[in-house]
Amino acid sequence: MQEQLPSSISFYKVKTMSINTEIPKHCDVLVIGGGPAGSSVAALLAKKGVDVVLLEKASHPRPQVGESLIPHFWKYADQTGVSPLLEQEGFVAKAGGITVWNDTISRIAFSEFGFTRPALHVERDVFDQLLLKHAESLSVQVFQQVAVQEAELGSDFPKVSYLDRRGGDTHVGSIACRYVVDASGPSAVLAGQFKSKQLIDSRMRFLSLWGYFKNSRFVAADGRSYPAEDIGKVRPVTFVTSFEDGWIWHIAMRKLTSVGLVINTDRARAMDKEGRERFFLNTLKSAPYLDRLLKNAEYVDGSFCERPDYSYYSTKLCGENFYCIGDAASFVDPIYSHGVLNAFYNASMTALAVSESLKNPAYRARYAQLCENRIRQFYGFSRSLALGEFGGDGVDAKLVQRFMRQVPPVELELMLAASSMSERSENFHRLVRDAKLDLNPARAGAHLMDELLF
Repeated sequence: MQEQLPSSISFYKVKTMSINTEIPKHCDVLVIGGGPAGSSVAALLAKKGVDVVLLEKASHPRPQVGESLIPHFWKYADQTGVSPLLEQEGFVAKAGGITVWNDTISRIAFSEFGFTRPALHVERDVFDQLLLKHAESLSVQVFQQVAVQEAELGSDFPKVSYLDRRGGDTHVGSIACRYVVDASGPSAVLAGQFKSKQLIDSRMRFLSLWGYFKNSRFVAADGRSYPAEDIGKVRPVTFVTSFEDGWIWHIAMRKLTSVGLVINTDRARAMDKEGRERFFLNTLKSAPYLDRLLKNAEYVDGSFCERPDYSYYSTKLCGENFYCIGDAASFVDPIYSHGVLNAFYNASMTALAVSESLKNPAYRARYAQLCENRIRQFYGFSRSLALGEFGGDGVDAKLVQRFMRQVPPVELELMLAASSMSERSENFHRLVRDAKLDLNPARAGAHLMDELLF
């Protein structure tokens, strides 16, 4: 006999805020993970009165890389209602981006595309915590230090088992729900359970190494470098420079600067962690421009982190009672800051599909398929943008072109301009041409600069 949920649970009953100590036995939607994808889908569903429980294995604030946000994210922040909190926090507003790719210097400025709200450089631990707190303020029941182990999806009422590590002891428990949303990031709980996680072609498989610096100079849109104390007076850009088969990012925040190195996985396969940290620091010392930006900067000991084999996708994303979103669904090279945008977009599509499925259960398979198509469209768009490839490895070129036709022209023009800042753009531009889109060619390209005045 299938387990029945209590009849007192209502899909659209607005709850009052309370401090939760006991994880309930039932809910409408169980969200795995409290990053941007999980917090956002939980907030959107809670705004519709859906009974949502969110389980997060870590304790916020938690360290997390990915500090550069493009201005597109504001429309999704507006949807959840978290925008005022982000505005009040006072994150660093950025002016655009500058790349030095094989000695060609390119620049884009967001203001030239009509964006009136700024792109941001954010401390992700603070940013993620704000999103999670906002979801909690909307009556999402949030439990941290609770790690999901697996989900039994064979019935109409999935059962999710977890390890509750709150208070120092570990307790085993389970919760029944109608829908499971996996937003567990690279842990990809459901993809691991399904064995559906696929690494992309090894030629385009990367790992990232990063750390933090104090008192680093930063680059502004005028191509000059400024001292760290000017970060509140002059808007920085996200600065990227290529080297050999990889690239380096430099992102100035309020007190620290994030510097990361992206290389082909094969380059570091034989190194241990200490060897990779030495390689990371030595590469920065010899990299053009980075050596001058970091000349008087202080490396923060213990800040070194890494993420191996991060370019992947899952072959199984959505079903009648489950959804995989954000990094739990796929991840590609982060060169154009699409990771958090991907999380927001996936959350928006999934919240719509789940809420409609709760109202019309007979159509839940259809809603799941439509949502999976949208998630795959965005993944393919990001993949072709970042890596210059399409077709295979989970990318359907026709789906991507359909997505391009739905993107507001100014946003696509910005992405076209960004893509031209590296040497990976030809296939992306071909997709745009084949889609026969009416775009402004004057805005769909980056500005070339003769030199940087460091």
